[in-house]
Amino acid sequence: MNRPVAITRRAVCFPEPLSGTRTELWEPDPVPPPERAAELLGRKGLLAKEPATRLALCAVHRAFGLPEKAPRRSAEEPDPRTAVIVSSNLGNVATVAGVATAVREGGVRAVSPLDAPNVSSNVIASTVAIWFRFGGPNLTVCSGHSSGLDAAGLGRALLLSGRADRVVVVGVEPRDEVTDALLTRATGAPGVAVAACVVLEATENAEDGEDGEDGEDGRAFLHDVVAEPTARERGLFADSTTHGRATVDTGSGGRGYGAEGVLQVAVAAAVVAADSTVRSITAVCGAPEEGFRTTRITSVRG
Repeated sequence: MNRPVAITRRAVCFPEPLSGTRTELWEPDPVPPPERAAELLGRKGLLAKEPATRLALCAVHRAFGLPEKAPRRSAEEPDPRTAVIVSSNLGNVATVAGVATAVREGGVRAVSPLDAPNVSSNVIASTVAIWFRFGGPNLTVCSGHSSGLDAAGLGRALLLSGRADRVVVVGVEPRDEVTDALLTRATGAPGVAVAACVVLEATENAEDGEDGEDGEDGRAFLHDVVAEPTARERGLFADSTTHGRATVDTGSGGRGYGAEGVLQVAVAAAVVAADSTVRSITAVCGAPEEGFRTTRITSVRG
């Protein structure tokens, strides 16, 4: 049964926005490049953090509307009812490649103790949870082009099963020499550095006064995430009462890879909140060799 969940917060972060992006109904959140993340997050705790981890932290920081360099809540008890799901296929691939090269050339003693934790495939999700004191379920999805919508679907499942009251879903991909080489070989084009965050809550919790960023008339709702073997087109498609069907620019040129699905949900939520003529937006991501995922983001629950 299709039971939508509320999208109560969102953020879209491009350290270097692509030229020509059309953002008439939404605006990316301002963030510094990963190497200057301290300008937003403060310096404490960022030593040896990878670019993708820094971007993810910036996206969550923006989604929750925190002030620049807000003190970390390290003394607080983690919230056991807030889960974190991260979608990233290449988030730590540069570190993995670097550590593998170091081991091959100099043995395990050549690996820096600061780099070793970053080899974990769950390092981004766990860092977000520790940084913001989210103590619920914590996992990373890396299922290819459909990974972002897979993550959103898992977040929805956690809410509907009662495993969490709130799910922070982050899609993030870095851009560096390693990711450029891998993606160019696989898809013919490099990726983009991007992080997007959506906060999902059960509809009844959002209606009970949770502090979402939109008012009653600006809410957005995420519906079932469905697997499809084929798709005629990929992207974000709005159904408007005045303009009919229109493609929505997500700012990534379709090159967000593991972050693309979360990016689609975040942008769609912004558009339905900003434009009362848009009642529904369909998101489709995936690839022919991997299959596709599709979902709807609406301004009403039905």
